[in-house]
Amino acid sequence: MSIIEIDGSYHEGGGQIVRTAVGLSAITGKACRIFNIRKGRCNPGLQAQHLKSIEACARICDGKLKGSEVGSCEIEFHPGKIKGGRYSVEVGTAGSIPLVLQTIVLPAAYSGQEFVFDITGGTDVHWSPNIGYFQHVFCDFMKKAGVDVFIETRKRGFYPKGGGEVNVKIGHSKIRSIDITERGKLETVDVTSVATKDLQKASVAERQTEGFDSVLKSDKKHIDYVDSLSTGSSVHAHAHYVNCKLGAAALGERGKKAEDVGKECAEELKVSMDSGACLDRHMADQILPYMAIACMKNDDVNRVLVEDITGHVKTNIWVIEKFLPVKFGIEGNVVSCNKV
Repeated sequence: MSIIEIDGSYHEGGGQIVRTAVGLSAITGKACRIFNIRKGRCNPGLQAQHLKSIEACARICDGKLKGSEVGSCEIEFHPGKIKGGRYSVEVGTAGSIPLVLQTIVLPAAYSGQEFVFDITGGTDVHWSPNIGYFQHVFCDFMKKAGVDVFIETRKRGFYPKGGGEVNVKIGHSKIRSIDITERGKLETVDVTSVATKDLQKASVAERQTEGFDSVLKSDKKHIDYVDSLSTGSSVHAHAHYVNCKLGAAALGERGKKAEDVGKECAEELKVSMDSGACLDRHMADQILPYMAIACMKNDDVNRVLVEDITGHVKTNIWVIEKFLPVKFGIEGNVVSCNKV
């Protein structure tokens, strides 16, 4: 049986290649071999969140994995049949829960079956969208694409101990075509500021929103002090337009003023808003596999107007076209997808 060969060092060479390839392998039934995984990174090979992502994907499709261990630079994945149900995933310490979800939502949605995932790990960590972004932006676009996703964050997990708890339900989904090139009128700018309870006396969550408002005026503010295994804080904000949402997030860290965390989030969101785009730079690459599946199923053109054609966008296009009979086009900042 033929196997699709994927060079994990291609272009930006990150863990996204692994997540997308394994997810598409589960959908298409085509086995894949990924080598040179994260070759150019300071800590090459699979890290815990990458490993847990592909292991979870293997479980939901009864797949077989070779080379699946932390630090591995090469894996083989042989998918089986996708099966709905309830699954528990322990990412460990502060490994990113949203990155695991990026991998498993795709085959779960494609299958049209019902799934429940109970996942523990990091909800608000570096080098990953935080759980607020996943809930308010990613899931919103999924609903537009016909994917029914409900998420409940039961406990926040910050670096280094993690311990966050998230429950995700995916209902019977039918992926539909996506054409989002006009965002419509701005309705609200919402900000959620979260900090652990040991930071409440210092008013960290309130100061984060003050920093945000010093750059970009918000319409709605949500302040939340939470229990967590590690001290931490984060800000998530999204601009809600008639046809789309743009999101941004920032993390608190030792030695960084709470006001500056809020400012960082606002400045990122303002850049997205000023760009005129319908999808921010984080969502731009994440939507691509769903566009490709919609093209296959519905035999029509899918289009989105994105903030920037990032390395992640180009890399995901390259991976997707290895698995599916589609062709992407880029004209300015509009990404289109056609069946071939």
